[in-house]
Amino acid sequence: MVAINSRVSTGINGLDTTIDMLRLGDNVVWQVDSVEDYRTIVEPYVAQAKKDERSIVYIRFGKHDMLIDDADGIKVHQIKADEGFESFVIKISGIIAQEGKLAFYVFDCLTDLLDNWYSDMMIGNFFFITCPALYELDTIAYFAVIRNMHTNDTIARIRETTQVLIDLYCVNQSYYIHPLKVWQRYSPTMFLPHKLIEEQMISITSSADTAALFAGLYINKDQRDYWDQTFDKAREALSLPLKDQEKTKNLLLQLLIGKESRILQLCRQYFGLADLLQIESRQIGTGFVGGKTVGMLLARKILESDDAGRFADIMEPHDSFYLGSDVFYTYIVQNGWWALRTKQKAKTGYQRYANELREKMLSGRFPEKIREYFWQMLEYFGQSPIIVRSSSLLEDNFGNAFAGKYESVFCVNQGTPEERYNAFEQAVRFIYASTMSEDALAYRLKRGLFDQDEQMALLVQRVSGDYYDKYFFPHVAGVGNSSNLYVWDKSIDMDAGMLRLVFGLGTRAVNRVTGDYPRIVCLDKPTRPPLMVAKDESRFSQRRADVLSIGENTLTDVDVAQVFGIDIKADKSLFAQPDAEANRRSRELGIKLEHDMYILSFKKLLAESAFPAVMRDILQLLSKTYAYPVDIEFTANFSPDGDFKLNLLQCRPLQTRGLGKAVQMPKAINAQDCLFMSKGGFMGGNVRLPVDYVVYVDTAGYIRLSESEKYSVARLIGRVNTALKKSSVLLIGPGRWGTTTPSLGVPVIFSEISNVAALCEVSCQAEGFMPELSYGSHLFQDMVETGIFYVALFDSADTVFNPSRITERDNLIADVASGSAKYQHVVRVVKSPDLVLYSDIMSQMVLCQ
Repeated sequence: MVAINSRVSTGINGLDTTIDMLRLGDNVVWQVDSVEDYRTIVEPYVAQAKKDERSIVYIRFGKHDMLIDDADGIKVHQIKADEGFESFVIKISGIIAQEGKLAFYVFDCLTDLLDNWYSDMMIGNFFFITCPALYELDTIAYFAVIRNMHTNDTIARIRETTQVLIDLYCVNQSYYIHPLKVWQRYSPTMFLPHKLIEEQMISITSSADTAALFAGLYINKDQRDYWDQTFDKAREALSLPLKDQEKTKNLLLQLLIGKESRILQLCRQYFGLADLLQIESRQIGTGFVGGKTVGMLLARKILESDDAGRFADIMEPHDSFYLGSDVFYTYIVQNGWWALRTKQKAKTGYQRYANELREKMLSGRFPEKIREYFWQMLEYFGQSPIIVRSSSLLEDNFGNAFAGKYESVFCVNQGTPEERYNAFEQAVRFIYASTMSEDALAYRLKRGLFDQDEQMALLVQRVSGDYYDKYFFPHVAGVGNSSNLYVWDKSIDMDAGMLRLVFGLGTRAVNRVTGDYPRIVCLDKPTRPPLMVAKDESRFSQRRADVLSIGENTLTDVDVAQVFGIDIKADKSLFAQPDAEANRRSRELGIKLEHDMYILSFKKLLAESAFPAVMRDILQLLSKTYAYPVDIEFTANFSPDGDFKLNLLQCRPLQTRGLGKAVQMPKAINAQDCLFMSKGGFMGGNVRLPVDYVVYVDTAGYIRLSESEKYSVARLIGRVNTALKKSSVLLIGPGRWGTTTPSLGVPVIFSEISNVAALCEVSCQAEGFMPELSYGSHLFQDMVETGIFYVALFDSADTVFNPSRITERDNLIADVASGSAKYQHVVRVVKSPDLVLYSDIMSQMVLCQ
């Protein structure tokens, strides 16, 4: 608590008398008509501070002239506001902490921050963070805002936070000072206007004089946010010739999309001023719309601009909303968590404080103005299902996909308006909190992004599909890649692209789901059977579909047979055919089925419809425009006559290093000397990769473990991954790495295998372990982006696997990871300085010997 006698002079005797001096801890905000007026108040304050031998700090960020002419003995800190809100605040917070107690501050005029941030909300956030920090250190700080330039909400937040708020007027070349707030001080005339004559203040007490002074002054009733004013002016530019709109368009690109980048260049090429204004008209709050939103909008614009008009009649319209990135910071600031976030952003607190911040973010309150916008948006959608998706600043950009690192949440949108609103708010909180998830933190750290400004914007989309009985879903959904990096046949055209196709919602396409196998489609020959599926088409196909349950108001999954037992308003044979063998066996065994069983093969869709050709054309056009491979998410809905509408939900650069130069494969190959050898079933291009260590999970040993022990093995793999992060590691295990079901493979998360050089999945059909072509899944994106080579070893005549090459060597697991003794019969770590992994795209040969 500040001592009661800790009084400080403003340098103006009359002002000292009027407000009973300043107190240590005071933040003083001046509302002025010009920076020059502010300077007249700063000069005596600085002169007095110098006379009193105070430590004076000048925080310089404005475009206006220096406020202090004689900076001798004053610490001047030049801060760049255009580097972003978080960087700006952290630097100033660091200065405040470094200067410590009893420093005297002068800040440039806060209104100048509008030229960089274009948002009153963010200026209020800055003051809300900075003012208490200064108060706690018994400082004195001068700030200024230009009168009638800020919203009432912003001034109200400043008034609430500051200790002293004063109006300064210049009328007929005379200055008048009108204190509006002076915390814990009072006198009968303190809050009257005063005329400043030299260093004296004369109270204006006469009603006539007071009215004469204020009658001609403009009172701000409802000032629009500077962001809104900027876009209002931009709308006026629509009447200008296109070439004269460019300056305004470039400004809006910087406000909505971000700084100069390859994505921004594409946006500049395809978006007009009207497009950007349309985007902003559907934005809640201020700031960037984020990477996922930009990718979706840009891809749709590219397809819309196709010279041949090939996609005009098949594209499903969208009416998405965008939650601006500034709302994310405002949520943190106004709930009082900024200090915790600052500690978490530091290297020493990166992991330490993340869980605490995540828990707090799940239960915060949104500003009233934002809450009202939420209500309006939900009233717009009514009871139509929506999905709330992450759209962070770095997401879906060149170099960083962030695939699956942040959450997306379906809102089925059933119930009372209050219930639907609460569900939406909680979805936003959940996605915000996912920025502190273990996987997201590890990803940012590994890619050197932990200290970058990573605000979270959100994309709110109407769910594509229709109501079918008590469910809502699209007919098909999936992931498409313009380059097929996983080939199993040398006749496959890699440049034709590939789909990972499912019936129902696309969640089943981007996740590795228990017991289900999406349809892998090579677009050069869509009817080509997937690898290792022909022997048992039913077993290795999709068995359940993800849908939205209207009655249960939740995302769920249902048996395909159940879905095909209802009217789906389309030709079912496009997607599936009856499972004749399973239906026959059931009849023979006397089992009465409620619905016939189906195999989701999509044979008719791929052989007789235009769908695969359209998807190939879309991927090729987007890839050509990006001058880079792309990855998309999509849905398609069909009419009874076979026509379809396609909805493009997402588009991002497909992070890949290319095929690499051809390698010289060993000429003399002895199968007995190989660790493994196979034809096809690998991803990662041409490689010659020396292997320092092999980490091997023994299938027989793993099977005998309990479910909880299998999770413990996954955590052990994570510790080995960290310990050997500087070595070239080949990781081999049964079934699917990264599954959520331990009976199908080792349930690691990606951060637990992120440092390996190569990953191998080994099949054992007798025990239910089967590698999956996870092309297009989030795990796949992580592996491609990180450069992890992948190989699947199936039970086939073309495959050789000699695990004895590992098991006959010394197991170093105890030296590498503590607490591993219980599992050394399951997990083996061996040195392998003699092993080299080879692959060749042309011959489709993969070999480790």
